[in-house]
Amino acid sequence: MAAATVSGETVAIEGPDGKFDAWLARPAQGPAPGLVLMQYICGVNAVMRRLADDFAGHGYLVACPDLFWRQEPGVQLIQDPSKPDPAEQQRALELNAGFDDGAATADLKATLAWLRARPECSGRAGTLGYCLGGRLAFLTAVRSDADCSVGYYGVNIDRYLDEADAIAGPLMLHIAGADELCSQEAHDAIVDTLDPLDAATLHEYEGAGHAFALEGGHNYRADAAALANGRSLAFLRQHLNGA
Repeated sequence: MAAATVSGETVAIEGPDGKFDAWLARPAQGPAPGLVLMQYICGVNAVMRRLADDFAGHGYLVACPDLFWRQEPGVQLIQDPSKPDPAEQQRALELNAGFDDGAATADLKATLAWLRARPECSGRAGTLGYCLGGRLAFLTAVRSDADCSVGYYGVNIDRYLDEADAIAGPLMLHIAGADELCSQEAHDAIVDTLDPLDAATLHEYEGAGHAFALEGGHNYRADAAALANGRSLAFLRQHLNGA
């Protein structure tokens, strides 16, 4: 995303099971809508912090919570996607395997409430996430009061499609057409279940692999990333800014 960089800071949020850290990035002017930015499996690393700062540059009060804190607080793996480390990749997969979606969703609900209570927040707040965070975008749409949710190439959303009728706020999903982490069966189930719903907007990027919006990553597609990012910003403006 092309936006002015805003310097962030680490804050502590009180959740249902204890305190956890989050990266907080403030916009230049407020009050502003809140955005809960949800990590992929490498934790709140340099990539996620830059994204938080970029979204703040677009006028959002952004909190990116540490969702691995129950397993290992402060995880920051593969800071440069163009130089993946096999040992760090393995650790990310281990953390992902031990991840508790229900507990994480509770943390995200706490983060939404924390943002809305900030004096610099307008009172509206949404969620946006990638990969693991893309699945959580679906879960915040069905299990929280987020004003809107955006997910990029969410993994294992098909496990929760029986909750689709509970979508409470507008949901946008960016689907990688050639996602190596999503089987054709899972892809079809997601599309067939969600596409007919008025609350869900699906965009598919033909030929794009998983993590196509991860700049520097091996599947990065600049054209697809730019299109998805533009759609996300327009969606956030519509549902959080009322524009």
